[in-house]
Amino acid sequence: MYFGLMKQRYLAGKTIIVAGAGISGLSFALSLKKLWPTALEPPNVIVYERETNIAPNGREGYSLSIAGFGETGGLFAARDLGILDEIIKHATPGLGDEFTFNVWDNSWGEILKLKFKPAPGLSTAGIRIPRKVLRKVLVDALGQDHIRWGIGCVGAEKTEDGRMLVKLSGGNLPVGQSVAECDLLVVADGASSKIRSSLRPDDGLSYAGIMQKGGLAIFPNGIPKPVDKNWGMVISSGKGVALFVSPYDETSVAWGISYRSSTIEPPLDSIEDAQSMLDECRELGKEFSDPFQAIINATNPKDVSRLAARDKKPFNHDLTAGQVIFIGDSNHAVSPFSGYGASLALKDGWDLSSQLCHATSLSDAVKAYDAISVPRATKVLKESHSRINMGHATGMNYLFARAFLSIGGFILGIKDAISHA
Repeated sequence: MYFGLMKQRYLAGKTIIVAGAGISGLSFALSLKKLWPTALEPPNVIVYERETNIAPNGREGYSLSIAGFGETGGLFAARDLGILDEIIKHATPGLGDEFTFNVWDNSWGEILKLKFKPAPGLSTAGIRIPRKVLRKVLVDALGQDHIRWGIGCVGAEKTEDGRMLVKLSGGNLPVGQSVAECDLLVVADGASSKIRSSLRPDDGLSYAGIMQKGGLAIFPNGIPKPVDKNWGMVISSGKGVALFVSPYDETSVAWGISYRSSTIEPPLDSIEDAQSMLDECRELGKEFSDPFQAIINATNPKDVSRLAARDKKPFNHDLTAGQVIFIGDSNHAVSPFSGYGASLALKDGWDLSSQLCHATSLSDAVKAYDAISVPRATKVLKESHSRINMGHATGMNYLFARAFLSIGGFILGIKDAISHA
């Protein structure tokens, strides 16, 4: 027992700053709170978040997929964190007990339905949940006392005594305070991480060649079929355009239409720009049958966004530059086409905390963490690029992709029929 407690003394009573109260940052802070030995003085964990504790505009229709069909899935971390039942309670309704992903043609004819089985120990193979709801569950479990809302971490540097000096910015900063010191900095400030740009200026995002425009469609009288109980992707007939759709709650649908573009279009900057974008979406998806046009017509220009699909490769840590660890999108950003970003974020937080609580030194903990997280994120990044290529194929590539999907659907259909015989 004494030796076990001795192992964590390198963090006992120390100060840990978490840059960002997103999914990965909250997962880490909550994981450390749950895993830390009760007989040992805990570290002082402070989470800084540049946003307020209110869902910002443009994220009302932002939903996430959390996997539970393999041990790398986020539902495993949710179970270990003690929040699994709560997030399942708030999961997107109407998708049934099975976790499936659909691929439709431009007339909403089913090309492929992927069905996933829950991994051992889980009740479901996956869920979809609004991001703001998942974050609230994590915040409630962690406790507000750990979070400093309205204060962002914008830079960091190593001090002479080996600690980290973190530069702060925001409207909620106490008068005269612009920096904070810590013994360990955990960076979880997202794909466009300011800390990463400060410490790793050459390690930026790469454009995946795809633009996506989307929003939240509201149907007070009920969501039209087949989107009421299904989610997935609609692909065009070789024109390189794809449509993602998913129920968001009982009366709304999150959607995004994507296409190849050699240039990155800027974010929306006005309500007029948003309305113009909706008109562009109508034209982009003109070959898609209803309910596509109904979805566009039911979308308020205030609830739309335009973004470029960007990602970056994961990296192993080198602590010689300072005691800094990057998790979630700040280390390995993935585009929405991965469908696994939230799972990576939840697992990163849990796995890093677990290694910190079991290793005899910070360097050993980080080495063990990298051995888990880097291969996992590399695999997800590769798979997301495959989905992009398949969903936006043109010419002969489209014919090959369509044949592959159709054959896959046929084989899976046979297997499903046999399993239910």
